[in-house]
Amino acid sequence: MEVKATARFVRYTPRKINQVLVLIRNKKVEKAFEILSFLPKSAAVVVKKVLRSAIANAGKIKDYSDVKVKEAWVGNGPILKRVMPGSRGKSNPIKKRTSHLTIIVTDMGTTVTVPKKERKVR
Repeated sequence: MEVKATARFVRYTPRKINQVLVLIRNKKVEKAFEILSFLPKSAAVVVKKVLRSAIANAGKIKDYSDVKVKEAWVGNGPILKRVMPGSRGKSNPIKKRTSHLTIIVTDMGTTVTVPKKERKVR
C-alpha cells in the first residue's frame, strides 16, 4: 500500500530540502527518522514532519519495521520577491524561494511488480 503526504509553500529553497531528501530515499522509515534526528540541517525538521504525516496517513499499518520511503521529491513553489536598499540609492532584489515537498511511503511486503509484455518476434 502506497501512502502520500505533501507540504506546500514551505519556506526553504528546493536545493536545501533536496540535500536532506537524498539521504532518506529508499530507506526504511525507522532508519530515515534516525538520520533526520541527528542531521544538522534546518530543513530536516520539515522533512521529518512530512514523513510523520505520511505514516499517519497510512493508518492501518501496525508494524513500521517493513515500511520504507519509496519516493521523495521537492519542486519549486512561488518565489517571493523583496527589495533591499543598495548603494547610491539603488535597490537590490532578493528572491525568497518556496518549495512543494512530497514523500511516498510503501509497505515492502505488498509491493507488486507487473511483468512487461513480451514482444512478438517476426
